[in-house]
Amino acid sequence: MEATSIEILLAGMDDEPEIAPVMAAFNQVEGIVWRPGSMIPALRRVLRESELGLILVARDRASRAVVGYCLATFGYDLEFAGRDAFITELFVESSARGRGYGQALLDSMVESLRQHDTKAVHLMVRPENERARSLYEGRGFDVSPRLMMTKLLTPDEA
Repeated sequence: MEATSIEILLAGMDDEPEIAPVMAAFNQVEGIVWRPGSMIPALRRVLRESELGLILVARDRASRAVVGYCLATFGYDLEFAGRDAFITELFVESSARGRGYGQALLDSMVESLRQHDTKAVHLMVRPENERARSLYEGRGFDVSPRLMMTKLLTPDEA
């Protein structure tokens, strides 16, 4: 199978039951505590309010199953003269890896963001994740000379 055996589609509300388990798998791989009580409502909000961001799903053409997804959220930055986006999640099920699905999802997301008047796209990757870094660098992403820092503004819901 190759990337032609999947189709990349903009996710809608009907896709939430299929996206949630793949999100849970992504969180497990990334070492993020899966909190469905708060994360599922956040997923629903992005699916419902397109001004927040986009979610693309990769569906296997034969089985129609969701085998991967990509989530980007919108921001706005004067440095980029307008809307920017942050790819916060890109994940392909382990059984579907090595077939070009991640590249297809990434390329489709970048094109979708371009169509939404996005001027720059950001993402984060673990330094030790050489496979993902190779994918991103091969698609034109460069390492930023800045460190990302985070401050949580809500209490931990673990």
